[in-house]
Amino acid sequence: MITVLLTDDHTLVRTGIKRLLEDSQQVEIVGEACCGEDSIELAHKLKPDVILMDVNMPGIGGVEACRRILERNSKQKIIALTIYTEKTFPKRMLEIGAKGYLTKECAVAEMIEAIKIVNDGGAYIAPTIAQQLALSLLPGNEENPIDKLSRREFQVMLMISHGLSNLQMSEKLCLSPKTVSTYRLRLLEKLGAHNEVDLLKIAVEQGMVEFAGSE
Repeated sequence: MITVLLTDDHTLVRTGIKRLLEDSQQVEIVGEACCGEDSIELAHKLKPDVILMDVNMPGIGGVEACRRILERNSKQKIIALTIYTEKTFPKRMLEIGAKGYLTKECAVAEMIEAIKIVNDGGAYIAPTIAQQLALSLLPGNEENPIDKLSRREFQVMLMISHGLSNLQMSEKLCLSPKTVSTYRLRLLEKLGAHNEVDLLKIAVEQGMVEFAGSE
């Protein structure tokens, strides 16, 4: 049986996914995490075969959690499971080293199949996501301004969308408040924004959030 660590900041979502997967009798949920920080610790402690990782969560979020987990254990297999279908998140997660990307709208059979494929050493990307990524490579497509952001700038922008203050971000990222302020200024400059309201609008337009800090 394949062991899975489930990471999502919504208890009801975790409960539902756990029940559906365990009913298949092919997957065992060995742990649950409500944030990226907890997922990092549980991944190290439980050593699951596969991690199902929500992408946009309060705190450091799923993208940074994925990076830190793989930094500690490059062989860990991670599948993103999220409502976000715009290419911004899939591209970031896959570049970091995630082996799969699923939407929460997928059927249970597809989720189980993805877990099996990734556990066996393969990769799985939901067809709709794969199509978007492929189309984005065609000539004539406008560059997504979010793609210009560095890993840290992207993380700060996500945290801004969740309403975190400079102090809160500095604690989460282990940076000084002054350094966080510098990243804020870089975001404004790179994205042509005048203030944080503009940044949030851009985040919504680019599919990073549906509405402020919620998934």
